[in-house]
Amino acid sequence: MRAPLGDFDTALPAPDCLDDLVAPVADAVRTWRGAVPAEQIVYVDTEPEWADTAVFVEHYGRDLLERSANCVVVAGRRGGGTTLAACVVPSTTRVDVNGIVRRQLGARKASFASMDTATGETGMEYGGITPVGLPADWAVLVDSAVVDLPYVLVGSGRRRGKLLVPGKAFAQLPGAVVLEGLGVS
Repeated sequence: MRAPLGDFDTALPAPDCLDDLVAPVADAVRTWRGAVPAEQIVYVDTEPEWADTAVFVEHYGRDLLERSANCVVVAGRRGGGTTLAACVVPSTTRVDVNGIVRRQLGARKASFASMDTATGETGMEYGGITPVGLPADWAVLVDSAVVDLPYVLVGSGRRRGKLLVPGKAFAQLPGAVVLEGLGVS
């Protein structure tokens, strides 16, 4: 199979490589429901040492920068409670944590979750967190620019490998809320 974008040696439908995915991501692919079939989610094998965006696009294709998204875990606090959520924004932007995220979560204060919290709560590796397979009770805030792309490169749950996901599939994820301007320059 040829990847829908980028220059990858190995590209397979995600359901065909569940053993290469961490448990929560494999479970999400296995039980996938929605208008976009799971077979349209593509797993591409990549080198973990090239996982950071600048190095990654140098090796796998400059066109990927405009077609990649970052998934970050945020913590919203109000009173004594903390709400965890994920934000998916184009990789050329940053998450508007103190504006849109804080308001969307109804939080008094919002910040990026610690690495230990992000990895412990998701079951994914830091640097590879993906919106596919997050806890079902989390909000998944998705920038509308991500949904508008034909395919988007995101983490696979591990530093090795990435997922190529049709943009419209992000709006179908459990807990998904599509927002304008979530990612800011």
